[in-house]
Amino acid sequence: MNRRALINWSLALATTALCGTALSSAASADVLDNVKKAGVLKVGTETEFAPFDFIDKGKHVGLNVDLFEEIGKEMGVKIEWVALPWDGVLPGLEAGKFDIVAGPATITKKRLERYKFSPPIADATVAILKKKGDTSIMKPEDIAGKPTGAGKATVQLTQLQELVKKLPKQGEVKEYIGFNEAYADLAAGRIAAVANSLPNIAFVAQTSPVFEVVLPPFGVKTYFGFPENAAPEYATLNDAVAAAMGKIKADGRMGKLQKKWFGVEFDTPAEVKDPAI
Repeated sequence: MNRRALINWSLALATTALCGTALSSAASADVLDNVKKAGVLKVGTETEFAPFDFIDKGKHVGLNVDLFEEIGKEMGVKIEWVALPWDGVLPGLEAGKFDIVAGPATITKKRLERYKFSPPIADATVAILKKKGDTSIMKPEDIAGKPTGAGKATVQLTQLQELVKKLPKQGEVKEYIGFNEAYADLAAGRIAAVANSLPNIAFVAQTSPVFEVVLPPFGVKTYFGFPENAAPEYATLNDAVAAAMGKIKADGRMGKLQKKWFGVEFDTPAEVKDPAI
């Protein structure tokens, strides 16, 4: 093969390879197109975060289940749930195992550096849960000198510790492996209050005759949202989800779902661009 023929042959191979790459990229460039063609939106989540996602009598239920059903209706697709432990949810999103995460997760500055987020679905501000009838705690500052608790290595624990440091009399702040253990100690009278995100403790108070929420919340104003893939090919899908959620919020469906699962409605912004934490 002479030099000219070799060059032409090499160029042909390169062109073929580039065309193949371009076709492959085009086929996967727009995730929304793929979702529409399949008629399915794949949603990754864990099922141990009541009242958002949990298993009740063998059935997957929660605000996220109801909300994504409405999102699916607006987008004209079915919802396919992919359940896995929380530590695998965000890596699974980045790996393309599903299209969006139900989560939800608190929208923070650090997370926005890596992910996109849906419009907020609930207020995630930290509040206090106490035993019903405990008139010694009528506002967050009333926990001064009392033993309290929260989940270990959580934003809620950190904010509880910061609150206690500012009080004139500091009580013990206990760290629990999980919030269920903290609630059990609260019910038994071993601690006086538990700090957690407002939606979570609102659900606990709504479903239990033992507890009630102390208002107002004391933590930094934050919101829960659905984590989304920030890659360019997901942009149209993220926009479509945001548009669907906008309609659901505007016509009152979002408020009804919040009322159903939390017992209260939340006033949330259309988007969180600059989180407080």
